[in-house]
Amino acid sequence: MTRLLLFLVISICSKITSQNDLYKTDTIVYNIHKTNIGKITFMNGNIPLDQYKNSDILKSFELKYKSDLNIRVFMDNSVVNYLHQLAPGLPAEILLKNGNLQFAFYVDGKLIYTENIHHGCNFGSGGNKNTSTTFRVPLTSSKGEDWWAMYMWERFKNNGGDKALTEGEHQLKIEIRPYIKEEENGAVKTGKLIAEGQIKLIIKPIVLSKQQIEVQKIQPGSDWEISNKTFNKKKIEQLNTAIGNYNLKEITSLVVIHDGKLLLEEYFNDADRNTLHDTRSAAKSFTSTLMGIAIQDSFINNENQTLSTFYDLKKFNNYEPKKDSIKIKDLLTMSSAFEGSDMNGDSPGNEDNMYPTENWVKFALDLPMDKTKTNGGQWDYFTAGVVVLGDILNKSTPEGLEKFAQEKLFKPLNITNYQWQYTPQKVPNTAGSLQMTSLEYAKYAQLYKNNGVWNGKQVLNKQWIAKTFTRQIQIPERKNEFYSYLFWNKTVEFEGKKYETFYCAGNGGNQFIIFKELPLVIIITSKAYNKPYGHPQAEKIVKEYILPAILNSGS
Repeated sequence: MTRLLLFLVISICSKITSQNDLYKTDTIVYNIHKTNIGKITFMNGNIPLDQYKNSDILKSFELKYKSDLNIRVFMDNSVVNYLHQLAPGLPAEILLKNGNLQFAFYVDGKLIYTENIHHGCNFGSGGNKNTSTTFRVPLTSSKGEDWWAMYMWERFKNNGGDKALTEGEHQLKIEIRPYIKEEENGAVKTGKLIAEGQIKLIIKPIVLSKQQIEVQKIQPGSDWEISNKTFNKKKIEQLNTAIGNYNLKEITSLVVIHDGKLLLEEYFNDADRNTLHDTRSAAKSFTSTLMGIAIQDSFINNENQTLSTFYDLKKFNNYEPKKDSIKIKDLLTMSSAFEGSDMNGDSPGNEDNMYPTENWVKFALDLPMDKTKTNGGQWDYFTAGVVVLGDILNKSTPEGLEKFAQEKLFKPLNITNYQWQYTPQKVPNTAGSLQMTSLEYAKYAQLYKNNGVWNGKQVLNKQWIAKTFTRQIQIPERKNEFYSYLFWNKTVEFEGKKYETFYCAGNGGNQFIIFKELPLVIIITSKAYNKPYGHPQAEKIVKEYILPAILNSGS
């Protein structure tokens, strides 16, 4: 009798809950879901739900740098319905704008990290937040997946997870709750526990071979004279060990040019001398170079020419006279007054809004002007403006930008192994991702170190390099960091001395670094795209390994 009453109470409560839900959830049809409601299960790779069995659920897992640890979460309601329980007076669209799921990570019983995932985080195929009661996400992937959950896992590791997951065995537990941010005061309200799960992680030490650790021998046929300068090889072996152990992650190459000669040429993570590296926005700097050549060859008057010289801006949306006064220089220094900022996800001119459009130049020129900005007055990273520069070059040079770059820059430097990406109008994409080998990138950077001369020929005039190697505008909120003509500027401190650098930088930790006072050029390529450690670890390579190896030379 008691059991019957309990069953009736549960049934009635369940009906009341479902009646109060905003959406009717998908029918639970698989037994594995029915038997695991309220659980986070772990699996090796992405096993489709219709093929997923209880025998696939992992109890333990050897966590490697390249692994495929996935979770599949089984709930008894949908995300939006859980949020509705927290704030029953709000419509679904507001709930999904202000809330989502909270993940809490525990290692060996200790809470390490909690994250309220962004409201825009979705759950992929079959993961509808209105009706779905199950979803799958990868925490780690060796297959090139790009998920918010993988970035969350990296943040967990960066905020104590790496220190907790030492060599040996550890119990990882994850808990999931709904959360909503209250609009009135921004306070976060968290709901009841809706799913949890744990797994034993096995962490084994990485054993590196002698070949992985030792300084890589430079092979002949590089188109570079090899330097005979002595350097501290132990420092480079320490660097190679850090990369091999994945303490420095996803580095693909390192090239060091000293006094115009090839000193170091190292490749990692399946890259080699012939690999074309996608250095993302580091390639923006090539746009500046080509603009300088176009000006010296009189195809463009100077960088003070305004956009009105090249476009009838009245034919574009949001016209106002302020647009007419935007200079090439304003776009080169990322200081135009367009309402465009890649640093602000809500900005209408953010690059993520540009890529889906049919015409990137029109997208940029259609943008409204920012009333808080003056042209040339404030730095704000703006990729669409560099696309406009590419279009100006394409329409101003004989036979277009691609042919101009080949004849005026690549051919003089004997750069033959490269690959452009293109805009929807089939113009080379000056926003980035001009792919080259590391040694070809080194030629480009060394051209600036040579004051524009290559093999006795003045490819780029000294005046343009002087302007490029001038601090044109302060970067807000970065102490002693500046921007130039699509080049970055900062000073590296080492053993009490300061060394000024100008450098090209791209997503993932890609950097081409030119030292002003030292006879040194460094190329670092990396695939740590969108990872918080990308650029910091490039800086670490320079300060903790390269400079000590060269400036404190020894065997």
